[in-house]
This record gives sequence, structure tokens and C-alpha cells, in this order.
Amino acid sequence: MVTYKRVAYTRLSLTRLCETVPESARITVWDNHSGPEMAALLKTFEDHPRIERIVYNQTNDKLRGPTNWFWQNAGDADLLGKVDDDCLMPEGWCEKLGEAHRDIPEAGALACWHFPESDLVPEVAERKVETIGSHRIMRNCWVQGSGYLIKRDLVTSMGLLSEGESFQTYLTRAAMAGFIHGWSYPFLYLDHMDDPRSPNTEMRTNEDFFKLAPLSATTFRVRTREDWIKRLKYSAWTLQVCSTEPRHYLGWRAALRRGINRVFRTRLLPRA
Repeated sequence: MVTYKRVAYTRLSLTRLCETVPESARITVWDNHSGPEMAALLKTFEDHPRIERIVYNQTNDKLRGPTNWFWQNAGDADLLGKVDDDCLMPEGWCEKLGEAHRDIPEAGALACWHFPESDLVPEVAERKVETIGSHRIMRNCWVQGSGYLIKRDLVTSMGLLSEGESFQTYLTRAAMAGFIHGWSYPFLYLDHMDDPRSPNTEMRTNEDFFKLAPLSATTFRVRTREDWIKRLKYSAWTLQVCSTEPRHYLGWRAALRRGINRVFRTRLLPRA
């Protein structure tokens, strides 16, 4: 878990994470220099039996640095995962995803679903669902960067995240190499508290959104709470309809798709 400044969210998310991982799991927390209030909270978790270490980093290294450090320093783990400080994990998620990993040798990154049930369009999503042994997976070339388990074998094979490389591109390259990614289906729903529709969100008003807007909202230049909800709905819809062919997202094909998306994005939004 990578934490940064949001103490109220972290108290909920880390407590929930400790409750939902099995006895065989160990948690590393990396704090990106959030300040004394966060340090005081994290110190209350230091003796928890599921916590292996807490890193009080002295700078904000964002996501790539902590992720690479964790992959390098969790060498005894066959499965690696990341949970953000704004996510509440569902009961049994580790066991369910871990079982799928054991049963599917080619599994790369398997994840919980990041959006509310209202964003699911079953007749659309199920076109991408594949039955692999006793498991059903809605396949994709990547999963979101929180609430997932990834095989150690994938990291050994693909190496670390490169400078400037997104997690999405990294997993897409792994999909090209033959790894299977996706979401256990029916979905394991996590509660994404940075979604204004979450019962635990702090984004109740536009004023809240201006103060708490996540990095992804800033990246997409989202200005209002309602526009952020539209963006999240669009993201959920896109994941249910987008291609499972990794070549569509690498090289010139990726540049072409991004250009088309910029032009037609509003037309692709699902109905409210």
C-alpha cells in the first residue's frame, strides 16, 4: 500500500486490508512523506501481525519508485499486490485471486473491480469473459493499479517498470508475451473511495472535489465532481468493450487509437 496525505482514507483502507488478507500474507506500507499526522497513524499499525514493514519515505516518489522497490524487496513472495490508500478490499479477495493464479499458470495480473455494480453492463462485459478451468475471467490487456495480485514470474520475466512507463503499458507488454490479465467474474467489487458515488467518499461537493481531486482527475483535466463521475463511468464502460489484442495498444496502433479517442470520446460515453 502506497499512502500519501489522506489520513482518514488510510485509516479505513489499511484497517480493511489487515482484515482481508490471509495469515500467509504480509503487508508493506510505503508512505510518500505525508507528514506527522500520517506517521502517527501508521505507527499504530507497526505491531499488527499482518504488517511486515512500514517505510517512512522522506520524499514523494509517487508510484513507480515504490512499486519497483517493493517488487525487488519482496523476494520470498510468489504473488505480489498493490492496494491504494483510497480502496476498501472485499472479503476473500486474496484467496479468490490466489486460487485463480494457482490454477492458471499463464495468469499475470488478476484484480478486483474498481467501479460500482451500476457501471456493469452484463451483456457487454460477458463478451470478454473466458472460462479457464473452474475460473471465469473478464480478460483485458491490463488491470487498474490497485486491488490486484500479480505473479512473481511475470516480474521476473518482464523486469521492473521502466522510467516513464505506466503500469498499463507494462502489463500490455506482458500480455503480448503471453500472460493473461483480467478481473475475476462475477466481479470482486472493491470500494473506491475516490469515486464520489462511494458511501465512504469525502467528495460530497464540488468544493470537496477541488481539494481532494486524485492524480488521475488532474491528468484528464477534470474540473467538477459530476465530470469526474462521468469520467469514471466512461472508464468502466471502456474496460468492458475494449480490445483484448495487445498489439492494438503498442506502437503506431496505440497512437492512432489515442487520436481517435480524443476526437470521439464523448460519443462513446455510456448512457447515464
